[in-house]
Formats: sequence, structure tokens, C-alpha cells
Amino acid sequence: MNKKIIGITGGLATGKSTVSGYLERRYGLKILDADLYAREATEKNNSILGEIVNRYGQKILLDSGQLDRLQLAQIIFNQGQEKKWLENLIHPYVKKRFLEDLHSSNDDVIIFVVPLLFEVGMQDMVDEIWLVTCSPQQQIERVIKRNSLSKEQASARINNQWDLDTKRNLADLIIENTEDLNYLYKQVDRAIALSKIINNIKKL
Repeated sequence: MNKKIIGITGGLATGKSTVSGYLERRYGLKILDADLYAREATEKNNSILGEIVNRYGQKILLDSGQLDRLQLAQIIFNQGQEKKWLENLIHPYVKKRFLEDLHSSNDDVIIFVVPLLFEVGMQDMVDEIWLVTCSPQQQIERVIKRNSLSKEQASARINNQWDLDTKRNLADLIIENTEDLNYLYKQVDRAIALSKIINNIKKL
């Protein structure tokens, strides 16, 4: 089967999950999400969690034995070498899971949601790249609200990714998430119409 793979990327809190959720509901498209694979990689029974514990000690775990993600985030967003170490551990697992689910799927069109698509060099895994973007101020405000962070903390996390202007120049199609949901969904509908998959999907 000749599958069409669309990669959805963007910056932190630009609306990637909202877009992929709409594509799944409205167009019935198969969604594969890098964030879900990354979370799976650090679940209690995964060997990757053991490597994280070996590096940071038992203090990186909650009482339940699960990874303390907030504590890990504080480490990696304040220490560049630790962020790189963790990414080198998790990204190969994420890529492997993408390929496994891709090969087992019978869908003609599949959506890869990959926040760090450019940063980790996954462009060659997709046929078309859609960038979900917004203004820098909107992005900061959304991160602060969603993650309960200070402006400084939000900016630090955003700055750990490529800036949106750089990504804009590399994307095939731009989805502007700058207004309300209705406007966003119209942008997604426009993206579907502009792409070459309109005849390959069945609208719900």
C-alpha cells in the first residue's frame, strides 16, 4: 500500500494536539503521536526508565514508582547536556514505535505528530510537513496557562526548540492558530483541501 504520511509540527503550545484531534474526529485520519511514544518510553516497566533512575537516582521517581516528570523537566530544561542525554535515549525508541505502527496500519493517510520533527531530523519520515504556529506572545501566554509556569520558565522551554520562523521556512503548509477554534478548524480544512489527500479520505 502506498501510504501518505503528513507530519504535523510546531512549537510548544501552538496547538498541534488540537489540530490532530480535529483531523481524527472530522476526517477519520490515523494519528501517531511522538509525545505518547515518549511517555510510553518512560513507563514503569520500560527499561529506559531504569536508565533514567541509574543516572539520577531514586529521587526521580514518585512514590508509585512512576517517573516524576516535573522533576525531570526541571533537570533537562536547566542543563543542556542532560537534555541531550535524555533525547539520545528516548528519540530512537520514538522513531522505532512510529515505524512499527506505520507498518502495521492499513490506513492510506497517516498523521505523524512530532513537536521536534526538525530538531531530531525526522523530515525524511514524512511526505508533507504542516506547521501549526501562532505569535510569540500567544505561545508564551499559552505555555504559562497550560503548564502553570512563570514567564521566565515558559520562555526557557520555548527557547529549547527551534524558533517558529525557522520552522516556517521549512514547512510545506502553515496553519495559523492565532484566533478562535472555528478559525483554526477552517485553517485545517484549508490544509486538507490544498493537500493531495482529499480523494484518499472519507469525511465523517
